[in-house]
Amino acid sequence: MATKTKVNIRPLGDRVLVQRVEAEDKSAGGIILPETAKEKPKEGKIIAIGEGRTLDTGERSTFSVKKGDRVLFTAYGGTEVKYQGDEYLIMREDDILGVIEG
Repeated sequence: MATKTKVNIRPLGDRVLVQRVEAEDKSAGGIILPETAKEKPKEGKIIAIGEGRTLDTGERSTFSVKKGDRVLFTAYGGTEVKYQGDEYLIMREDDILGVIEG
């Protein structure tokens, strides 16, 4: 996964910008998969986060994730975006299922 040092996309509200990890080239049994058979990973790295959702009090909510976290997300979560030849997902924090630690 070749992440650029600076991406000029700033998510709004409670959204995060995620770059997917690369799809596996081999199946669990060792069979090499062609591009068309690869399943899109539901895992990625957070590149940027928004400023948080505006609460009824006018304050901003805080995020449970931070830039650089490796996360798991729902299969249909987010909107795919291409920017300068790279693919990203912009999704709500609610679409993130968990953080991969370690």
